[in-house]
Amino acid sequence: MFRRVVRASKFRHVFGQALKNDQCYDDIRVSRVTWDSSFCAVNPKFVAIIIEASGGGAFLVLPLHKSGRIDKAYPTVCGHTGPVLDIDWCPHNDQVIASGSEDCTVMVWQIPENGLVTGLSEPVVVLEGHSKRVGIITWHPTARNVLLSAGCDNLVIIWNVGTGEAMIQLEDMHPDVIFSACWNRNGSLICTACKDKTIRVIDPRKEEIVGEKEKAHEGARPMRAIFLSDGNVFTTGFSRMSERQLALWNPQAMDEAISVHEMDTSNGVLLPFYDPDTNVVYLCGKGDSSIRYFEITDEAPFVHYLSTFTTKEPQRGMGYMPKRGLDVNKCEIARFYKLHERKCEPIIMTVPRKSDLFQDDLYPDTAGPDCAIEAEDWFEGRNGEPILISLKNGYVPGKNRDLKVVKKNILDNKLSKNAENTGTVNKSASSTPSIVSSAVSLSLLGGLSRAMEHGRLYFNKPNASGGKNTQLSYLSKSTLIGNDSSESK
Repeated sequence: MFRRVVRASKFRHVFGQALKNDQCYDDIRVSRVTWDSSFCAVNPKFVAIIIEASGGGAFLVLPLHKSGRIDKAYPTVCGHTGPVLDIDWCPHNDQVIASGSEDCTVMVWQIPENGLVTGLSEPVVVLEGHSKRVGIITWHPTARNVLLSAGCDNLVIIWNVGTGEAMIQLEDMHPDVIFSACWNRNGSLICTACKDKTIRVIDPRKEEIVGEKEKAHEGARPMRAIFLSDGNVFTTGFSRMSERQLALWNPQAMDEAISVHEMDTSNGVLLPFYDPDTNVVYLCGKGDSSIRYFEITDEAPFVHYLSTFTTKEPQRGMGYMPKRGLDVNKCEIARFYKLHERKCEPIIMTVPRKSDLFQDDLYPDTAGPDCAIEAEDWFEGRNGEPILISLKNGYVPGKNRDLKVVKKNILDNKLSKNAENTGTVNKSASSTPSIVSSAVSLSLLGGLSRAMEHGRLYFNKPNASGGKNTQLSYLSKSTLIGNDSSESK
């Protein structure tokens, strides 16, 4: 156990408090999927919760102020054909959220300014490249429209959402299921935790492993790994005796841990949430009824136990609010959204202070919503540090721009390749307006046929698992039939 040494820290007296019932979100059927993700994602505008859904996968998106009982008929985001496993809000646009599902796809959604009025089944873009379920989704911290996904096919894909392309595929690095993936502070590296008990630090653009530690935690249960702001890696896992452990690693020298701590013998996977501004890590165990928090410093023992917030009910999942969504006037340093079986309960963490003045030691400048670089710059090798903002006068959200996806004629390229191979389609037929006629002429080739469903173009093409439709590309109906809805089809 941790030595209860009294040491000076402004976070020693952090006080956790669950909000009253009328400020909770009630009557929500939280997902029962057996997957160790947090099932909840929050930002300064919305809280999103993965829910039980018949005939596919869905999640709720609620404006933060819409607390109380949630009507059963409340609209959901429901485009996936299998259960949703993970969701993540874009850090640079509070109305854009990505979701990964058992249906092997990643979808990116644009939520209306004031929340959903009707069900949303049309994503802005569908990203396809995984052959098994997609369990991990995480946005790049500083580059616009860069998204990482990891699936049960042991594959990590980094997407340019702005063009709908899979830019980087990290294959053959993970021999087993990936439990977690995390970007570092400027998004130049990722760290992953895998079922083979190995922690890997990867340079995704060079597609090489720059540090790894086998048997970081010797237990068989899932591990988690996150980057800290100083570049070190913090992990949670299990010992050989099934005790829960924390460890701190230096990616440049991973032979030996900087620090390892044993905690308890509970079997819930510890989900770590990290605040880079204060260097505090919060650990929320799935199935636990407590949140433990620790301060990371550069003096031994490096990981200092602060306190534990305990409630009566166990948690099914947990959402963590970015710093810019907190109430600085109440000295709030963290806010969690705890999922029960049927409700979501906000929990606020505050540092008691007598003064009403802005506490600049609690709120150093934090990462704002502006991206440092564009996707193309990052893929070309540039890095950008987070653009920081002051919270002195509270965070005032700016106007979010719509997510625009400009496909780089993926479908056209495939059509022209098929044409070259068979010689039956005119090579000049490669512009977008002629996609439909090209597809019709392609139906003569090997039984290919066209089908328009929900604004997507499908080709009947046998895939590895059997003769199912393979979706080649996402195209809106307006792209296929012209922007004028009165135009004849």
